[in-house]
Amino acid sequence: MRSGMAMQGFGLFLLAALAAAGPASATETRPNILLAISDDQSFRHTSFAGYPGVKTPHFDRVAREGIYFSQAFSASPGCSPSRAALLTGRNCWQLEHAGTHASSFPARYHSYPDILETAGYAVGFTGKGWAPGDFEVSGRTRNPAGPEWNDVRTKVPVGMSSKDYAANFAAFLESREPDQPFAFWFGGHEPHRAFKPGLGREQGKVLADGTPPPFLPDTPEVRDDMLDYCAEIEWFDQHLGRMLALLEAKGELDNTIVVVTSDNGMAFPRAKANMYEYGIHMPLAIRWGKAAGGRRVDTLVSLVDLAPTFLAAAGVAHPGIEGDAVAMRGISLLDVLTQSEVPGAIAARDAVFSARERHSSSRYESRGYPQRGMRTQQYLYVRNFHPDYWPAGAPQKFGEGSNPVDTAELGPMHGAYHDIDACPTFDFMRDHREDPAFARYFRWAVDKRPAVELYDIVADPACLNNLATDPAHAETAKRLGTQMDAYLRETGDPRMVGDGEIFETYPRYSKHRTFPKPE
Repeated sequence: MRSGMAMQGFGLFLLAALAAAGPASATETRPNILLAISDDQSFRHTSFAGYPGVKTPHFDRVAREGIYFSQAFSASPGCSPSRAALLTGRNCWQLEHAGTHASSFPARYHSYPDILETAGYAVGFTGKGWAPGDFEVSGRTRNPAGPEWNDVRTKVPVGMSSKDYAANFAAFLESREPDQPFAFWFGGHEPHRAFKPGLGREQGKVLADGTPPPFLPDTPEVRDDMLDYCAEIEWFDQHLGRMLALLEAKGELDNTIVVVTSDNGMAFPRAKANMYEYGIHMPLAIRWGKAAGGRRVDTLVSLVDLAPTFLAAAGVAHPGIEGDAVAMRGISLLDVLTQSEVPGAIAARDAVFSARERHSSSRYESRGYPQRGMRTQQYLYVRNFHPDYWPAGAPQKFGEGSNPVDTAELGPMHGAYHDIDACPTFDFMRDHREDPAFARYFRWAVDKRPAVELYDIVADPACLNNLATDPAHAETAKRLGTQMDAYLRETGDPRMVGDGEIFETYPRYSKHRTFPKPE
């Protein structure tokens, strides 16, 4: 059901700030904005990027007619904080509760849909907006992505959402005032797990095309899982295609900034919820009639750049945040879209940053696995603040159900690891953890990790060879560590300048599991 059109209680400060900024001039048509964001898709898995197991003609069209960003990164390898960062243009550690998983979203951090609505835009979302979490406890009356449009349903393959995203988008468009610009969020639930087993092969895919990344075992079971994942990506892409066709039929496509991306990496071990390439490196393509198409941009960009891009394109100023002189940390990509060369601050950027706190309920008291990551063109530098924690979640919990009593018997070792989404791939890895041919894959996914990790992405995109203690890379590790520390301090990360454990105090509004207290 759609929520009401009530604003989020920004107050007179927001309204006055936007009134002062004003919309674009009457002689200039403000662009529409369509953000299409899939749920758990890594950068490699589009046909435009060359992966054989998936066909994404509509993503490919946006990339071909617009700009393909080969080096785009999410603010977090988990969906809730990644989406909050995208909506606000801020780093996860600058968002308090919203910087962790399944918590709340403080109203003082304005989302770009709310700002644009105040400036006259029609806003809404279909599918998954900001989630999971509880926005109402923060005083919000609707999702930070806008009013919900999910009434229209359709018959779907098992494991996928029944929401007819494209039909809901059509209904949203019909609800606008004449000539009113829009900002719409299409949040596909796909390819989030669970997948229907064998769906890929049912649709004609073959195991030879389901090549897994090097950190996963190359077996028929894993290839089958990869193909099912690809089938869900294609479902998302089909709805994107219907939306593009609808805009084209209305004559509005060229005046619409179409952005296609994902929130975090694929739901496989050592990808989603991990500060590695397959956890934070995203597909990203942007099409706009004012943008010269057919370009590939290899400069580092972040999904926190999207909110300032949308506001700049609409000619709308950010209202600011009380007590914070810098409202957004992302950098507008508007000049990248409208100029043939990558200009200014984006061209000068030499690193982008990601963060992780809590993901699922996977440890004692649902504690997180705090990490910060810095990606340059060549290296990925990772700081693990609690190397004593299990990165994929504790290997054992009380009982087998959710919310068991503390007196229940401990479940079996290797019966947890809940920061890895349940899947056939991890089942295989766990079941073959003693097999010499496969043991290393299990260890890569679950073993404790050192305080510092360093990977040469050019030579090792799978992030398997940690160079942090290699004497030949000592100077690089020191330089990158100093650079990361400086940025985290500059931006007020509590893990560096305050009480980093404050993230553990933010309530979790989702399922809790019970684990033994670490020794």
